[in-house]
Amino acid sequence: MLYVDIPTPADIRFLIASRDGPCVSIYLPTTPVTQEAQADRIALKNLTRDVVRELELSGTDNRLTAEIVEQIYDLIDDDEFWRVQAHGLAIFVTPTNMRTFRLPTALVPLSKASDRFLLKPLLRSVSFAQSCYVLALAQKSVRVIEVLPDMPAEVVHIDGLPSNAGRAIQGSGVADHWPSGRIHGREGQKVLLRQFARNVDKSLRPLLSGSDIPLVLAATEPLASIYRSINSYSHLARTGIEGNPEEITNGELAERARRVLDDIYRGELSDWRELFAVRDSQGRATADIAQAARAAVAGAIEALVVDIDEIVPGRMNDDGSIVFAEQSNWSNHDLVDEIAKSVIVTGGRVIGVRKSDMPREGSLAAILRYAL
Repeated sequence: MLYVDIPTPADIRFLIASRDGPCVSIYLPTTPVTQEAQADRIALKNLTRDVVRELELSGTDNRLTAEIVEQIYDLIDDDEFWRVQAHGLAIFVTPTNMRTFRLPTALVPLSKASDRFLLKPLLRSVSFAQSCYVLALAQKSVRVIEVLPDMPAEVVHIDGLPSNAGRAIQGSGVADHWPSGRIHGREGQKVLLRQFARNVDKSLRPLLSGSDIPLVLAATEPLASIYRSINSYSHLARTGIEGNPEEITNGELAERARRVLDDIYRGELSDWRELFAVRDSQGRATADIAQAARAAVAGAIEALVVDIDEIVPGRMNDDGSIVFAEQSNWSNHDLVDEIAKSVIVTGGRVIGVRKSDMPREGSLAAILRYAL
């Protein structure tokens, strides 16, 4: 399995606010295969040499450079750290602090020394859900499994969660008699299953209240359709896990749930493209970097999609005006990265994608809260 450390919103805001430079950002692809991790260490050592050259060219004090390099080399020598990796590694270093994040996304090798961190490659991993709950629902058993990107799947204990469907599964599985005499046979079974599903839904509310974590349903018919008809949680995934969950292990359910998360990711991108097209026709969208920069500073961007791999060097002023540059250096930052940070600070959503997933050609695409 992958071992990942997805940054929280608080982590992102801390990195945005960091200005106690020099600030060094390093991204590199890694492998979860422990035996092959030595190549990743060598890659990090090479990127560190590039960082040292950047720091020297910027005139950084040698003492500060040495403190940064010492922390990176301590990490390179940490066997336990390299024993558990994912597909990408992000490292943020100042002379006094280091933060690392193991990411499920393969990254383009990159190093940057400046007065602030480069965050854009990190954003793909925080753009979409990496965790979920699986509701394994059957007539004879119910369990809720928490699926995390960095831990084995575990069953969650929930007070009051029904253990089975009761009368609906007794004997042949068909309720043949009701005291009132008004419902018989399979119709009676459906009524009981609906009551059962409603009780399950009610029991899940304390766990899911105020959350936006996807809930993935693993159930067979007719129980799957019955549960969906009474579900009150708005983040129940449209795609479920097929097959009898009683015959599927927790680990297998987790792997199938991660594929559902991939479907959710693709669906959200499709919905975003459609909304962008509508807002563009209303004058409330842009793919122009200069216009997006002014909108970001004004707090006018509701949602922004950015290409996490392309670097657009330049400087963005406090009023949102920009100056393009031929190459990135200490004083020239990635303009799209700066715009993305402004959007996050002003409460907008930033989605990091690959070039192939951009809604149109360009380095960014923004949906505006109002026309400018």
